[in-house]
Amino acid sequence: MAIVLKNLKKTDIEKRLTIPSKALRSFPPLSDKHMVDFAVRDEESGRVWKFRIYTRKKNNNKYLKPVLTKGWREFVCSKQLRIGDRVAFYKQAGAVKYRVKVERPLKIFGASVFPSQESVVC
Repeated sequence: MAIVLKNLKKTDIEKRLTIPSKALRSFPPLSDKHMVDFAVRDEESGRVWKFRIYTRKKNNNKYLKPVLTKGWREFVCSKQLRIGDRVAFYKQAGAVKYRVKVERPLKIFGASVFPSQESVVC
């Protein structure tokens, strides 16, 4: 089951990937600087990518708004991601504890459909 399943929007493509706050508990714990780097294996190519999760400081802010920053734009460009594509992050066993899968929508009778209709579990 995916820990994050997201249809990409303009900001996700052009700047950073926003992820739900409740998904944070499935990623490595954040450091005192409100960020953590982690490795992710691309399901398609096997390449390992380095991403950074960053959140706002916790002071009086109850909405952390986690985002993937470092490494994300390089991944977007390399995979030629577009608005409407979908990414899914999964936990896995091994040295690289996460994997990512990219799905592109299929057009069937004018409607966009993804090959797997998976739900998110957080």
